[in-house]
Amino acid sequence: MDSYSQTVSAVAAELTAKVAAVRFGRGSGSAVVVSRTELVTNAHVVGRSRTGRADFADGSQVGVRVAGADPLSDLALLRTDEPLPEPVRLGNADDLVVGQLVVAVGNPLGLAGSVTAGVVSALGRALPTRDGSAGRVVEDVIQTDAALNPGNSGGALADSEGRVVGINTAVAGTGLGLAVPVNATTRRIVDALRADGRVRRAYLGVVGVPAPVPEGRHGRRHGMRLAEVIAGSPADRAGLRRGDLVLDVGRRPVEDAQGIQRQLFGEAIGVPLPVTVLRNGAMVDVVAVPSELS
Repeated sequence: MDSYSQTVSAVAAELTAKVAAVRFGRGSGSAVVVSRTELVTNAHVVGRSRTGRADFADGSQVGVRVAGADPLSDLALLRTDEPLPEPVRLGNADDLVVGQLVVAVGNPLGLAGSVTAGVVSALGRALPTRDGSAGRVVEDVIQTDAALNPGNSGGALADSEGRVVGINTAVAGTGLGLAVPVNATTRRIVDALRADGRVRRAYLGVVGVPAPVPEGRHGRRHGMRLAEVIAGSPADRAGLRRGDLVLDVGRRPVEDAQGIQRQLFGEAIGVPLPVTVLRNGAMVDVVAVPSELS
C-alpha cells in the first residue's frame, strides 16, 4: 500500500468509531465525540430540537440531548448519559497550510462511517451565519476539496495525524466543502456551551470592509473601513462614523470584521472598549461600551 493510502487508512481507522450519525426530528447529520459524555455537531443539524439519537458504526445507539447550540458559529454540544467511545484528539486549525492533506469522516446520505480525502484548498474563508435578526461571520473557515455531501455536516475534518481540525459545516458546490475550524475561538465557544448552554456576545453595531491605510501611514498597511454604523448602537453613541478607517480596537490592530468579533464575547459586555480610527487624515480615539447581543 502506498504512503498516501496508508495515511488515509490510519486516520479512518482512528476516527470512524468516534463519529456518529445523528438524527433530530427531520434533520440528520454527523457528530464528533469530544468526551466520554459529549459530542459536537453543527447547530443547523439540531435546529430547534432538544433531543435526538446518535448511531455509531458498530451498530450501537445512544439517546442525546442538546446541551447548547450557537447558530452564529454553527456549533452545538450534545450530551448523553450513556457511555461513548474514546474521544477524538483535537488539533489546531491555525497550524494548517494550503495543500495539506485532510480527511473527512461522516455519514453522508445516511451512509455511516464514510471517509473521503483531499487537501486544504484555502484558508481564512468567511461563512455568513444568522440567528433571527442577528448576523455574524464565522471566521477562518477551512475550504477543502474532500468530497462532502448532505449528512457530512457536523462530522470530522482531520489532519494526517488523525487530529480533528474542523467540523464540516457546508457543501458550497462540486469539489468545494467548508469546515468550522477547531482553534482557540471554537474551543472557547464549546466551553461556553458546556457551562451555560449558550454563548454570550457583545454588540458594537458596525459593518465594515477591509481597506488600505493611505500611504501606509501610522506603520499600518490595512484597516477596516466602516460602511455602516447602526443608529443608536454602542458605536453610534461613541461617535464612530461611516467612512472611518478603524485601525485598533481594544488596543489591538484590526484589518477586518473578524478582528473585532474576536473581542466581542461575554466579558466585553458593558466594559469600555477603546477604538482608534483614521478620519479625514487625523487619528481619532473614542471609547465604546458594547451591549449584549440579544
